[in-house]
Amino acid sequence: MACGQCSSGSCGSIGTLVSGCGSGGCSSGGCNKMNSFDWLSGMNFGKPTYKVVEIKFKGGRKEYFINKQDIELHTGDFVVCEMASGYHIGHVSLQGELVRLQLLKKGIHDTSELRVIHRLATEKDLEKHTQAINRDLPTMYRTREICKELKLNLKLSEVEFQSDNSKATFYYSADDRVDFRELIKMLASEFKVRIEMRQISLRQEAGRLGGIGSCGRELCCSTWLTDFKAIPTAAARYQNLSLNPAKLSGQCGRLKCCLNYELETYIDAIRGIPAVDKPLKTEKGNATLQKTDIFRRIMWFSYPDDTNWYPIPCSQVADIQKMNAEGKKPVGLENLMELADVPEVKTASINTDLERLDKKYKKSKKKSKTGAAPKAVAPAPRPEAKAKPQAAPAPQQEGSPEAGAKNKKRRKFRKPGGGEKPKS
Repeated sequence: MACGQCSSGSCGSIGTLVSGCGSGGCSSGGCNKMNSFDWLSGMNFGKPTYKVVEIKFKGGRKEYFINKQDIELHTGDFVVCEMASGYHIGHVSLQGELVRLQLLKKGIHDTSELRVIHRLATEKDLEKHTQAINRDLPTMYRTREICKELKLNLKLSEVEFQSDNSKATFYYSADDRVDFRELIKMLASEFKVRIEMRQISLRQEAGRLGGIGSCGRELCCSTWLTDFKAIPTAAARYQNLSLNPAKLSGQCGRLKCCLNYELETYIDAIRGIPAVDKPLKTEKGNATLQKTDIFRRIMWFSYPDDTNWYPIPCSQVADIQKMNAEGKKPVGLENLMELADVPEVKTASINTDLERLDKKYKKSKKKSKTGAAPKAVAPAPRPEAKAKPQAAPAPQQEGSPEAGAKNKKRRKFRKPGGGEKPKS
């Protein structure tokens, strides 16, 4: 699944090109993390090609550079890009008119401040790039040891060396402010490079490390999610989810990003449901709200000394609230609606093929249990039974006392009005 050192395949190494999958198109989706498909590449707009190119670096980081020298580039080509100090190597992830749309989306209007693409990467450049990548893991392990020695309260998640080995960026996360001036001095003297400490959030850290979520799929933050929006606890309340931090939090320790995916649908469904702040007053007693089904628009109420829950439509709940406001009370909730009258909403089954397979295998298991079990359990007939057949009972004489007793029983249980059958 991975093309280099990391599980997500975004380590920036050239192993993907060597293995033959180009810029990343594996069926597992690991090599093409955060990639965009250029669906305008085959269209001719009659305009010169847009000179700004999107370049992707290690960890899914993307930046924009100007192709001033009009170099012929293709998606997946490794290029040498200008940096604030030195140069760095990345590969082309997007070019053409779609880059213009990406710049408008990110609010970049002045392209004159963008850096320049120097040239296509040569074999020597790629060798240096590979050597720089191979330094990342040993440097990260050594830095963690130094942080323990200095007793710094920070978590180092990743190290990225620049392709020319002149600069190293350390990505870390911390709860409080950290004084790492002594750490920078020790790192600069040991690794002989410029040190840059960059703090990232816990969600960005989880996206860089990757993993499998509770849904069984790869994390959204490590595959396609780029913008991390704030997720309030109200998102769980709107969806009637239990406020259990162990179930609602992801691998980053924060609320799951997927809580926002269906939030608007739940908010639209809740708009027509009345707010029940007080118990409903009836002649039988006060009924408190126990449960609300926002899609079927039914609310369940119960009395204090009763274990039964009574389903009532939201429209009738609003009518009862109006009656209570006027000082009136209905007789009871059980007279309004019975449980059998609740309309059942049949949801469309998604995995119909899987259900058919389950039924098929269940039937085959039942047949095997009923048919094959008696054959295995039945004991073999004993040879003594064949050798000694039972003797037939002796015929009874007509004048014996046993025959007379049997005739009396037959007369006793004979049907009324039924005579003896005529002899043929």
